Amino acid sequence: MSRPFLKMNGLGNDFVVVEARQASPFGPFAPSEAEVRAIADRADGIGCDQLIAIEPSQSADAFMRIWNADGGAVEQCGNAARCVGWLLMEATGRDAVRLETPAGVLEVDRAGPKMVTVDMGKPGLDWRDIPLEEAMDTRGIELQVGPIDNPVMHTPGAVSMGNPHVVFFVPDAEVAPVREVGSMIEHHRLFPQRTNVEFCEVKARDKLRVRVWERGAGVTKSCGTGACAALVAANRRSLCNRIATVEMDGGDLIIEWRKDDDHVLMTGPVAIEFTGRLPEGTYA
Repeated sequence: MSRPFLKMNGLGNDFVVVEARQASPFGPFAPSEAEVRAIADRADGIGCDQLIAIEPSQSADAFMRIWNADGGAVEQCGNAARCVGWLLMEATGRDAVRLETPAGVLEVDRAGPKMVTVDMGKPGLDWRDIPLEEAMDTRGIELQVGPIDNPVMHTPGAVSMGNPHVVFFVPDAEVAPVREVGSMIEHHRLFPQRTNVEFCEVKARDKLRVRVWERGAGVTKSCGTGACAALVAANRRSLCNRIATVEMDGGDLIIEWRKDDDHVLMTGPVAIEFTGRLPEGTYA
């Protein structure tokens, strides 16, 4: 026998979700980095951007543990929060749940059939929140790509949504060098915990087009925290309203940076792909 899982996605950002709240005949679920990479491998494993475990919580309805495809544990994942929150609401018959993550507790609400709103809390805007290696104005940090006298991209915004993000503003997101530049910026010395990288085109005051390089996962179809970070970064530079549609490769999210309490709300769909069982392994 092997441990069961549920494959889900939020706008194509896909997850292998494992229930780990109850005592299991399979023992505790604590996969090694190598086991996470094997599960996430799209050629020989199940294939996913993130592996998710639903664990007990003392302060919320459940705790969501997150591993990126490279095997590293991370603090936050907005699209996964929608998926896990929806599972908890379906299981309890409620329209709202609280979900604990390594970055804090999220409020999750039903927004329609397989539509979920997550209160992602306040964005971190101080350089220490991101974190950055040195003090900078996070509206536009001292970073550029290309020749010093003719950079291809420069002065991105930096935002923490419980995880680090850097947002470059580009004239055309469709031709932005996401794959070519993403890894370089992720591992730049300025980001001691590495970073997610967004390439944001402002189409209108209420519409952003965003493509994403995710820390530890590479190019993904969608990133919930990345959409939130893009809107916050754009609004701080007066490029968009406090609520906008964020178009990503996998579809659209509605992001609102609420004025009365500075919380960021993310609304979008969830989808179930299939169920299965993990490959044989220790996972402990």
